[in-house]
Amino acid sequence: MKLLINGAKGQVGSELVKDAQARGYEVYGFGSRELDITHFEQLMQKVEQIRPDVIINAAAYTAVDKAEQESEQAYAVNALGSENLAKASKQMAIPLLHISTDYVFDGEKDTPYTEMDQPNPTGVYGASKLQGDQAIEAIWSRHIILRVSWVFGEQGNNFVKTMLRLAKQQDELSIVNDQFGAPTSARAISQSLLSILETDNFNQPDFPWGTYHLQSEPGVTWFEFAREIFQQAEKLGLINKTMKLNPIPSSEFPTPVKRPANSKLDGIKLKQNFALKPVQWQDDLQQMLKNMSAITS
Repeated sequence: MKLLINGAKGQVGSELVKDAQARGYEVYGFGSRELDITHFEQLMQKVEQIRPDVIINAAAYTAVDKAEQESEQAYAVNALGSENLAKASKQMAIPLLHISTDYVFDGEKDTPYTEMDQPNPTGVYGASKLQGDQAIEAIWSRHIILRVSWVFGEQGNNFVKTMLRLAKQQDELSIVNDQFGAPTSARAISQSLLSILETDNFNQPDFPWGTYHLQSEPGVTWFEFAREIFQQAEKLGLINKTMKLNPIPSSEFPTPVKRPANSKLDGIKLKQNFALKPVQWQDDLQQMLKNMSAITS
């Protein structure tokens, strides 16, 4: 099977390329400089040239706060880029797998979000991703939109890397403890998407296309996530001290965009249709830190 992967240099895209190649796929991975999905003609030319069996979109503008000042760029990548991919996929009759986000929700719900819940983004990033999702849904029926939360991985910038960097500079940190969600590794997202396209009835008339939530366990606050990061990092020798952590409310750490108080996603639909159980982020965090420890040792 031939795969075209956009955003191949990012957190999830790099994992997708690595995992897909390991599984024997013929992979064509492109970063934004190699394939600009905001330009339809360039995208169409590449798709016609490669003629992939599946397109996976891991490209996104993900700078949540910066997006408020760079809204044009955020909408170009997240909304127009997704629309272009849907149009190209439909024109060539190619299934499209697309990664979305928990930020399409406002986080006011007390229980995990299902695919039936009404989106209500609180900032440009979430709104631009939602517009991209809606464009895909409206244009091309053969799509999978996989919503994920609190992504971390070995590539790119993320909370895990930020914590490790700050640990080298400080002995004490204050971390928000009233925002609840579930960290999700790039590895888990990659494996879930590849498992979906490896189902027996993939691209058959009875295949259950649509939007799905990838559930990760256990749910934690940012404070609890940071505590787990430092505990594992200290055991592996990535840091040589015990960090002092202070839990604080969001009001003491203001950001340009209000973060969802609850980012937990309900994955029952994914389990019912693809037998994919909730992923265990602590195991993936351990593997990531082990890989980082091996590189630095």
